[in-house]
Amino acid sequence: MLSLNPKKTSVFVRYNVQNEKKMTPDELAEVLYPKDELVYPIAKAIFEGDEDDVVLHLQEAIEGRKNPIDLINDALIKGMSIVSKLYDDGDLYLPDVIISAQAMIAGVDYCKSISTEDINTKGKIVCFVAEGDIHDIGKNIVAVLLKAKGFDVVDLGRDVPIEEVVEAVLDEKPIMVSGTALMTTTMYSFKKIKEELTRFGMDTPLVCGGGAVTQDFVTRYKLGIYGEEAADVPKIAESILKGENIDNLQNLYHKH
Repeated sequence: MLSLNPKKTSVFVRYNVQNEKKMTPDELAEVLYPKDELVYPIAKAIFEGDEDDVVLHLQEAIEGRKNPIDLINDALIKGMSIVSKLYDDGDLYLPDVIISAQAMIAGVDYCKSISTEDINTKGKIVCFVAEGDIHDIGKNIVAVLLKAKGFDVVDLGRDVPIEEVVEAVLDEKPIMVSGTALMTTTMYSFKKIKEELTRFGMDTPLVCGGGAVTQDFVTRYKLGIYGEEAADVPKIAESILKGENIDNLQNLYHKH
């Protein structure tokens, strides 16, 4: 309703005008895609989450004399970084990220299959579901998101015995361990894992999440970092690469 008061200087704007001006996620992504004509369709296929198109355009790029390993960084990871940015900005939702991540992993696997070069990863991370717990959807999402960010994931699966987790950490020397638990009765294995790692002199951060897990529970032990959402786990891993210690990680990612 328009104001008839001449003293009023504000202009009334129809509520949806600003919404109409806002760019769609597809339009935002279009601005961010690489300009290289062989790389562009790969990054776009990652954004669209189309595994078949990702592999098809990778084949075309390789036929155009692109190096498969270079394409992992210049096309696959670049496309995924666009998805991550739009997710962080609130323009995409977690299911969009997961679909794109799966497409990226398919592309990485293809590039690996046709190359003899070694592929550098950011770091190794052990993922597992707590002993006695068979609910692995959260763990699977975390593993996909970590792989999409370039981490080497050692996926131990679900209902993993404490001893197996500890052995994996001792053998693999990961930068981080990610554990999930949906049931309250199973999350206490995190405390036992921490105690065993400490006994062996390991100070590997243990990120814990899942429906049963609370920040209050995680902060009872030194190595524990609470991951409220699956999307937080790659961010925590990136912070570890930057040299953040456990105390700093807790300050960064825990609610105060």
